[in-house]
Amino acid sequence: MVQKKVLKVALLGLGTVGTGVYKVLRNQETEMMHKLGCEVKIVKILVRNLEKAAKKVEDSSILTNDWESIVSDPQIDLVIELMGGLSPAKEYITQALEAGKHVVTANKDLVAVAGKELLDTAQEHKVDFLFEAAVAGGIPIIRPLKQCLAGNHITEVMGIVNGTTNFILTKMTQEGMEFQEALDLATELGYAEADPTADIEGLDAGRKVAILASVAFHSRVVFGDVAIEGITKITATDIRYAKEMGCTIKLLGVTRNTEDGIEAYVNPMLIPSDHPLASVNDSYNAVFVHGDAVEDAMFFGRGAGELPTASAVVGDVFDIARNIQFHCCTRISCTCYKDFPIKKMEDTYNSYYLRLQAEDRCGVLAELTKIFAENQVSISEIVQKKTRSNGLAEIVVITSRVREGDFQTAVKFIRELKRVEKISALLRVYQK
Repeated sequence: MVQKKVLKVALLGLGTVGTGVYKVLRNQETEMMHKLGCEVKIVKILVRNLEKAAKKVEDSSILTNDWESIVSDPQIDLVIELMGGLSPAKEYITQALEAGKHVVTANKDLVAVAGKELLDTAQEHKVDFLFEAAVAGGIPIIRPLKQCLAGNHITEVMGIVNGTTNFILTKMTQEGMEFQEALDLATELGYAEADPTADIEGLDAGRKVAILASVAFHSRVVFGDVAIEGITKITATDIRYAKEMGCTIKLLGVTRNTEDGIEAYVNPMLIPSDHPLASVNDSYNAVFVHGDAVEDAMFFGRGAGELPTASAVVGDVFDIARNIQFHCCTRISCTCYKDFPIKKMEDTYNSYYLRLQAEDRCGVLAELTKIFAENQVSISEIVQKKTRSNGLAEIVVITSRVREGDFQTAVKFIRELKRVEKISALLRVYQK
């Protein structure tokens, strides 16, 4: 068996994560022979601005803006794609795989949409395509689901998979901030991008849920299958009322494998304050897994950032290096050998928190309960919180576990009641 002494790598992108990968690989140089039996060496880095990138590396001769010089180089064994986005990342990854090069990526956007296609291409050309860093940054979750927990029938994966929104909700919970104030702070501290839409509207978390569902349930789930709602409508009032109920509001990504199909959604939800996820604060992430053998397991850590994400990328690189050394690549390729239906959000079941403003008059609560009853929505609790100077009462309703479609129909009728001024908030309440 002939073993390689140097694994030659090309890095696509030298942004935050790319720089982190460069640093981590250099920091591991003295350990590689012991850990892998070979050296992993970056020989090319694809960048847009050569002059700017030259300040980040010791040897600027490895920088290039010519993709063809990488894909056509037979000496390059592995490509690390950290450019992000769908194009040209997809084209570059596909070409690299077709050229017989292994690929590691952190590109959640691409994996959530075209993961199966890229995995199939990798298997066809007998190379590895790994993407641990695409979900939850430095937290190991893809490999544990595929390997460590492979002896389980997983029924639920849920958690906090976006650090920006978790930071915002933490500040709202702990310091009483309103949403915009907490978002401004997150932007100032670098937790939120200049355009935070993907985070605060739940899109980033939705992509990660699609990937987790596909891996956990062995059935393809794509980004478009995930029902998504962000945190922009959460107020300090809802945070306070949740506390009074013994709950915390978190943006949760939830996917379940049920008898009727796969549920996949991202929503701000009330979760009991004694649940392990309720104490996951600031920019930390956590993923909670339930399996028939392991029962409950939680994975916790930094969900983003230069070095945490680089840690996951380099872990994949090292895994491929070992595979190459022992000629055993594509051991675990696409694991989606099942074809479960995806449930519509209206067919999922949850409890709900509804806050509304209505006239402070006799009969209003009776009208509300009548509408709920007519739409098969069972009420667990209904409380009049306070009466405002304008004669409107604030009412909070907590339902039992009911079908989403029935609840939304009831809400539609409630909106049409003349005595109801407005519905201020509608949130789901997490129940196992």
